Amino acid sequence: MFIEFVEEQILLFVALGVIIAMLVMSYFGDKLSGFQTVSAEEAVRLYNNGAWVLDVRTDAEYKSGFIGEAVNLTPSEVSSQLESLKSHQAENVLVYCQSGARSASVAKQLVKAGFTKVHNLSGGVMSWRNAGLPLNKVVSKKKQKRGAK
Repeated sequence: MFIEFVEEQILLFVALGVIIAMLVMSYFGDKLSGFQTVSAEEAVRLYNNGAWVLDVRTDAEYKSGFIGEAVNLTPSEVSSQLESLKSHQAENVLVYCQSGARSASVAKQLVKAGFTKVHNLSGGVMSWRNAGLPLNKVVSKKKQKRGAK
């Protein structure tokens, strides 16, 4: 009886299997990926405790506002500069982008390169802004000179 029902409703059971797999992946995904996904509040704690902050957005996105003293490298620049970044290998590393997708792939890349304390900001800068947290702006050299007078 049950087997007949399954045969008649095979698409329903395939969909059920996919949903269960997605739930399991969302629960265990961080553990399997090797990095931890953190909220904006957890990112603040990491930053306050001296985490190295890596912004993997474009230059234009970075200039619109960045977190703390973040270093700005695009994902392709991270790939080409992995050896020089290894000086931060043992530190807590906070990686972020605009929404969290690009930074997740960079976080995986860092873990594969031997980084052990990698954290990805869930929702990226958008979640940071939504939490009402401040962003720094790039100060032009002209404004820096004016401020020094």
